[in-house]
Formats: sequence, structure tokens, C-alpha cells
Amino acid sequence: MSKFLTIKSPSEGIYKEKGSRFLAYTWPVSSEDEIKNLLAALKKDHHKARHICFAYRLGADKANFKYSDDGEPHNSAGFPILGQIKSFDLTNILIAVVRYFGGTKLGLGGLTSAYKDAAKDALEHASIVEDVEHETISITIDYAHLSELMNFIKHNNIKISEQDLGGECKVVVSVAKENVINTIGALGKISSLRLNPNFKSQISNNHFF
Repeated sequence: MSKFLTIKSPSEGIYKEKGSRFLAYTWPVSSEDEIKNLLAALKKDHHKARHICFAYRLGADKANFKYSDDGEPHNSAGFPILGQIKSFDLTNILIAVVRYFGGTKLGLGGLTSAYKDAAKDALEHASIVEDVEHETISITIDYAHLSELMNFIKHNNIKISEQDLGGECKVVVSVAKENVINTIGALGKISSLRLNPNFKSQISNNHFF
């Protein structure tokens, strides 16, 4: 079982320099789709900001990562944000820093320090926890049996990543990899429940329904 460090819940930080404000936000994440949705919402909330730079890292092996300077000079924003993720030895995390320009240019060194310190402040306000690798399971179920599924999720402390309860209900959950097979077996006892075919194809025919 691969263990790693991540953050328990979202946190925020701030850095101010010569009138510019750098607002940092962190989230625990598990997929690139989740990251895209969070960044889209942040851009909507801060549509007047000049730059929204970010970095993320995914997976227990920490091999999936990306960063963006969003118009700032090359490697002056996203790279130092990623550097703080690495410094704290974290993964499954997204950090975005929103910059509101104060009228005075900071120079390359000033920018790099500002984005670094904003990200660091947010991480210092975060709760860092140990976690294990999870698998995402996509579920479709008739509304009449939704309460049974939700009770199962609640009693087994399973995290809901996404849900759409209009018409045919769709729920995406995150389960520790070591518990996937047992969870699949238990879900199979719930009436009208169907797994995403893409996920079923990854499981032995002896273990899915």
C-alpha cells in the first residue's frame, strides 16, 4: 500500500508586496478533471485579477505534475509554487495564486519570492495528513434506490467526488485501492446500481457485477 502526504482540506494564504496582493488557495485533489473545475471556478470568482498561476501534483508516485505562469515571466510563478509542493513533500494537491497588481513592478526575483511565499503561507495554514492511493468508482443508480447507496457511503466513510442527482442519478466515489474489491462486492447488493463500464473493465470478471 503506497502512502503519501497531502492536505486534509482547503486552505488559504496571502502575501503583499508594493501594493500587489497574492492570494493563495490550496485544495486536496485526486484528478485532472477536478483540478479543471476548481480553476474554472476560481477564475470566475477573480475575473478582475491579472494573473492566476497554479501548480499541482497527483499520484502516490508524484509523477503527474504541472504548473502555469499564466502570463507572468517564464518560471517566475508556477515553478516556485510547485517548489513549495515539493518542499512540503505533498501530492494530490492543487495550489493556485491569484495576483492583483498594485501598480509597481516587482522584477523577476520579487515575483518569484512573492509566489513562493504566498504558496508557503497557504500550506502553513493547511492540515497535512498521511493518505493512501484511491480508486475512483463511477456509479449510476435509479432514484428509488439512491438512499440505500447514500447510507452505504455514509456508514463506510466513503468520499463522494462528484454527484448528479437529476433523473438517473450518477455518483462518483473515491475508495482506497486496498478496499476496492470488497466495496465492489458490497455495492453489487444494491438494487439497480450500475458501475461505469470503463471501471469494470479494470476489475477481474470474478469481482464485478
